[in-house]
Amino acid sequence: MHYVNVKGILSAKNGMNLYRGCSHGCIYCDSRSRCYHMEHEFEDIEVKENAIELLEQALKSKRRKCMIGTGSMTDPYIPLEMQLGYIRKALDLIDKYGFGFTVITKSNRIMRDIDLLQKINEKTKCVVQMTLTTYDEELCKIIEPNVSTTRERFEVLKALRDAGIPTVVWLSPILPFINDTEENIRGILDMCIEAKVYGIICFAMGLTLREGNREYFYQQLDRMFPGMKERYIHCYGNQYVIDSPNNSNLMNLFHQTCGENGIVHNNEQIFTYLHTFEEKQKAQQLSLWDI
Repeated sequence: MHYVNVKGILSAKNGMNLYRGCSHGCIYCDSRSRCYHMEHEFEDIEVKENAIELLEQALKSKRRKCMIGTGSMTDPYIPLEMQLGYIRKALDLIDKYGFGFTVITKSNRIMRDIDLLQKINEKTKCVVQMTLTTYDEELCKIIEPNVSTTRERFEVLKALRDAGIPTVVWLSPILPFINDTEENIRGILDMCIEAKVYGIICFAMGLTLREGNREYFYQQLDRMFPGMKERYIHCYGNQYVIDSPNNSNLMNLFHQTCGENGIVHNNEQIFTYLHTFEEKQKAQQLSLWDI
């Protein structure tokens, strides 16, 4: 862990990353890609020391309320968060100034903050996005070794359902020859149905590999799945987009199952939902005047 001071905290699309780097150890992580110009070891977490101060300044100065997002590059619920509490401080400010919130995570540590998530959701909208990749708990421990297992994440999704907090699942990545099976996809979809998720984001059954994350991924394949790296190189070479040979059938299964169970499965529709700010209290007041 090391500290840095930064010039700003919110992106043009109102996303933020309080940390850079991650200790989850997922073998496929795109955030390792060299194009993101991380100048330190990935597991040496960079902490943006002045992030909370900058966030408050940014929220105060905004002329319009909006959704604030986090988790696209670094899961904010890494173990270090339980020591520093940056995301909780950020949530407190987001609630205080009346903004909406959405987060992408793989960790059940998010349950520490369910009180603030509920407070935000009561006034505006709070959406928790949870990544699910494999129904198999043992495989999960191999490809995502230092994070909550799929079953633990499923329990979080159900708890959020019971708390009235909407959820979105990322069905990604699906690794060719490893978890690209009908059994795996059905298992994950069954969890999503039971948890009553709002939507599932899935671009294709596969993953992306580019300089930086490809090398790490192949190292882990050599360690965990002997011979698999050679199979990938033979089938895909240096392609960026790595589609499963089962992509077509699995995507048909995905869309059909979501459609039958009322789960939104149009990516554009889900992203619009995630970026749309809503003021529930005003909507409730208007409905009362309409009576």
